Amino acid sequence: MTTPATADQIRRAPKVALHEHLDGGVRPATVAEIAAEIGHQLPAQGGEALGTWFAEAANSGSLPRYLETFAHTTAVMQTREHLARVAHESVVDLAADGVVYAELRWAPEQHLERGLSLTEAVDAVQHGIASGIAAAAADGREIVVGQLLTAMRHADRGLEIAELVVDHRDRGVSGFDIAGAEDGFPPILHLEAFEYLRRENAHFTIHAGEAFGLPSIWQAIQRCGAERLGHGVRIVDDIDFDAPGGPRLGRLASYVRDRRIPLEMCPSSNLQTHAVPGMTSIADHPIGPLKELGFRVTVNCDNRLMSGTSMTREMQLLVDAFGYGLDDLRWFTVNAMKSAFLPFDQRIDLIERVIKPAYAALQD
Repeated sequence: MTTPATADQIRRAPKVALHEHLDGGVRPATVAEIAAEIGHQLPAQGGEALGTWFAEAANSGSLPRYLETFAHTTAVMQTREHLARVAHESVVDLAADGVVYAELRWAPEQHLERGLSLTEAVDAVQHGIASGIAAAAADGREIVVGQLLTAMRHADRGLEIAELVVDHRDRGVSGFDIAGAEDGFPPILHLEAFEYLRRENAHFTIHAGEAFGLPSIWQAIQRCGAERLGHGVRIVDDIDFDAPGGPRLGRLASYVRDRRIPLEMCPSSNLQTHAVPGMTSIADHPIGPLKELGFRVTVNCDNRLMSGTSMTREMQLLVDAFGYGLDDLRWFTVNAMKSAFLPFDQRIDLIERVIKPAYAALQD
């Protein structure tokens, strides 16, 4: 029998966050403060009330409604100072939650309203990340953080953002992503960007299989060459869980599992947006059966502000739902670290020097 991890063990355990939106993790108080400074109208006043509004809007059950909340966070991230501040605070908050490696994804094209160029915006975020890492180190917390530059699915700047990734990959940028409303904007629309990234040996993940089903996943992998899948929960549509003799995987599900394609799963977010039909609680999330079937699943927050969550909370929810012990949480964490857009030797270093010893100490 597995002994469920305790709340204290979960809090102290090292964590890896691969799917973390920068504009989805802003402190409510920061949104309120910057909005007052720039004259942006908010739907609620004060950090606490604003945090409640974000949570209620995100709990509407609609992905488009969920995405609307970002109008307010991106509005307060339009200058070098504000971008750097949000990035700094995000790194500090993640480190305080026990995160030792994170990739912060954001769409530079959405942060140019006050005159910044794409390069200036990326440099501002990198400045904030660097100062956040230094602040965490001063507090005795080690964290490694990279940027993932995102192109919006409904826009036509994919190649431009991909070129930005390659230009900055030795200056803090780890890879590329596309995000936004999935239905109606398939990954293939940005094929030119993905082909360019592959020619340049650059890393990329693709949001797929969240608000749309198997065709989105198939395109992301087979046509575009995604190394990881953002969410990917709808891969369960290709698994017959009622087959005689146990679950039977379809061709696509088998390919994803056999090729060890990482799934960046975000339990609370997926529940909020009803990503999987019939999912009414974390216990219904596909992460449970997919783990049992041997898929490379990872645990993530997606948007800490909108989901009112943290990596510690996400792990606690999984422990409560599935009875996971420390070995299970370590498995998720090592999966994520193996899948990071970081050089192999650096991944191994964090696994062997930081993650495994910390989990071993928690079991003593």
